[in-house]
Amino acid sequence: MDTPYYLCEEKLLRKNLQILKRVSDESGAKVLLALKGFAFSGLADLVSEYLSGCTCSGLHEAKFAKEYFKGEIHTYAPAFKDKEIADISELSNHIIFNSFAELGRYRNKVKSSIGLRVNPEISKSPVDLYNPCGLYSRLGITYKNFQKNNLDRVEGLHFHALCEQDVDALEEVLKSFESKWGDIISTCKWVNFGGGHHITKKGYGVKKLIRLIKEFKNKYDVEVYIEPGEAVGWETGSLHVSVLDIVDNGMKIAILDSSAEAHMPDTLAMPYRADVQNAGKPNEKKYTYRLAGNTCLAGDIMGDYSFDKPLDVGDKIIFEDQIHYTIVKNTTFNGIKLPNLAILRENGDIELVREFGYEEYKRRN
Repeated sequence: MDTPYYLCEEKLLRKNLQILKRVSDESGAKVLLALKGFAFSGLADLVSEYLSGCTCSGLHEAKFAKEYFKGEIHTYAPAFKDKEIADISELSNHIIFNSFAELGRYRNKVKSSIGLRVNPEISKSPVDLYNPCGLYSRLGITYKNFQKNNLDRVEGLHFHALCEQDVDALEEVLKSFESKWGDIISTCKWVNFGGGHHITKKGYGVKKLIRLIKEFKNKYDVEVYIEPGEAVGWETGSLHVSVLDIVDNGMKIAILDSSAEAHMPDTLAMPYRADVQNAGKPNEKKYTYRLAGNTCLAGDIMGDYSFDKPLDVGDKIIFEDQIHYTIVKNTTFNGIKLPNLAILRENGDIELVREFGYEEYKRRN
């Protein structure tokens, strides 16, 4: 198969979904897929076997959820467009507004169950870029600005304060959330705990999560939702690329038919060092190379890795765990080709789901 391409392994995805289904079954919560973290149409049927629906960030994700997935559709955005709100309402079971101003504009124009996103003003997000509760955050209504006497038609509350975090972080956020909105929660039909729960990561306290949800449901008699994205696609697949050339400027640099900027954006934004199959840290193995993207951006660098054998033009490089927050963030910067999408089925067959080329670049420019 021509590179670059993402390969999602059906068996690994099912394993994650089974963990999330256990949380749902044992806690009574409904688990939604956050499409912002994992939107893979070829695996929508499998996801729909285990989860209760999708959470969306606007009209296009809501349309995608309706077309490919089964179950509920919940939609939240920092702001909605007037011309889109009717269609979003038609598609969505829940609409979550980010301000009382929007609630006032749209309260009587939507059919969906209405919720408000609140800001618990506590977060242990590892990076400011991903901290929804940081200073001057635009995401969610703070307690100071919450209008308790302006809740006509409001049936639920939503918060999102986590990023790749464990259950202890959720417990701390819940304490702040309850201390501020406890009297409101008891009048709600549902509460959404948002995403960022790293449920499928090894060592996550699944039993404690189940206990926290059950205690919350029993205390307030509400429906509870959680909406993981990364936890669905976590360690389910890889990005396969090829070496196009090798140059030497003080060290060996392998130029790949891929791009950190366009295809692996979180390696630069987070930042983090992606694992490469059969590679080690610099100088750990005999031959060290800097792996670099094929764009004009000087910083389009994946990182430095070492190998047992020298790399040659045409060699394949496999970046591990590249399914979540990659295909949803890809760009055609510099005209670089989007990676194709493929699935390794449980029977061993590889199925090409999407093939991309010039048309994607042309349509965007």
